[in-house]
Amino acid sequence: MALLHSNKQLLFAGVALLISILGCLTPVFAVAFEVKNGNNTCIMAELSANISVKYAVANKQMNTVLVALPDSATVDNSSTCGNDTVAPLLVVRFGDGHSLSLNFSRNASDYQVDTLSVTLNLSDSAVFVNSSTKAPMTVSSSSTGIKASLNTTYRCMSATHVTLTDVNVTFSNMRVEAYLPAANFSKEATVCNADISTSTPAPKTTPVTTATTAPPAPTTAPTNPTAGIYNVTKSNETCLLAKMALQLNITYQNKTTVFNINPLTTVAGGACDTNSSTLILRDGSTNLTFMFMLNDTKKFYLSGIAVATSGGFIADNKNLTYLRGTLGRSYMCSAEQTLTVTSVFSINAFHLQVQPFGVSSGKFGTAEECQLDEDNMLIPIIVGAALAGLVLIVLIAYLIGRKRSHAGYQTI
Repeated sequence: MALLHSNKQLLFAGVALLISILGCLTPVFAVAFEVKNGNNTCIMAELSANISVKYAVANKQMNTVLVALPDSATVDNSSTCGNDTVAPLLVVRFGDGHSLSLNFSRNASDYQVDTLSVTLNLSDSAVFVNSSTKAPMTVSSSSTGIKASLNTTYRCMSATHVTLTDVNVTFSNMRVEAYLPAANFSKEATVCNADISTSTPAPKTTPVTTATTAPPAPTTAPTNPTAGIYNVTKSNETCLLAKMALQLNITYQNKTTVFNINPLTTVAGGACDTNSSTLILRDGSTNLTFMFMLNDTKKFYLSGIAVATSGGFIADNKNLTYLRGTLGRSYMCSAEQTLTVTSVFSINAFHLQVQPFGVSSGKFGTAEECQLDEDNMLIPIIVGAALAGLVLIVLIAYLIGRKRSHAGYQTI
């Protein structure tokens, strides 16, 4: 959980603006939830959420904290598919006694999130530092803007905001559907206005497979990408440092697109923790997330990559073991290497150097070079040694031949 603290009440409005910006940098890893009645699924949801909360501390001061919905969030037992008198309800529980609830309603043609509720345990001192109130805090809003046609999935990859009393919730990478006709998301989607405004206008309800398009294919193969330098800070100090040139390979709707990440138009963000760190890159409508882990032997590695585009392409893999290095040092690879994420998504990385943990004074630590670089250095050494050996053989043969020639003249 990321914490942002303020001691001034007027700063809450500024934090709301900051959340709008951070919404663009939210990791694309969505958390999945499912509500069932026996073997029948009635509610499905995939979403990311950031919750900003203003709470009271000593001396009538106010602090503000930012809480991210974690991967460990679970569906609470109070969730229900509903009946003739009870509406469907999804309750998501996370952390030490916190929850987020979506209450649904419907009419003859549409369904919607009728009420969004957030319950927060203010006695959780790890999140609500120095809170003067220990009782749970519950706030609700009936103005969510989450509405879709029946038998379609509500989809919104862009950041959307719901304002409650002293609480702001920012959703992103969101797919949700209630009153499911089958055991999975419907094939058709109702796309939010924020997503439509960043792509070609489409009807409100369209098939998922045809409503969006892949990123535009270049008329010619792109040149090698330009390297950019990106960093993540924590407490005003650099905690993650990366230099890399990136080229994305995406196969979507039977079409392969190759395009570069432009460092001049890319915004970097992320977060650092003791054993995990995240680098988030946003280039226009493309969100790219790198997740790093540090194991018990003080070795780090790239554990996950995810991508999302406004065209509807989403891919991720959290079971990777790329870019291995040692704590306090950086991993470096000048040679081109391909990071395969899924069968339809890979990254060509050039001139790469990354240090996700133990950055000192904002500079890379001693570099540990990749095997590709070592092989590239070994090849000229081998070639040079072979040429030197060949020259030596020729020289020896020449001297032997010359000696025999002189010996022949002496005999005569």
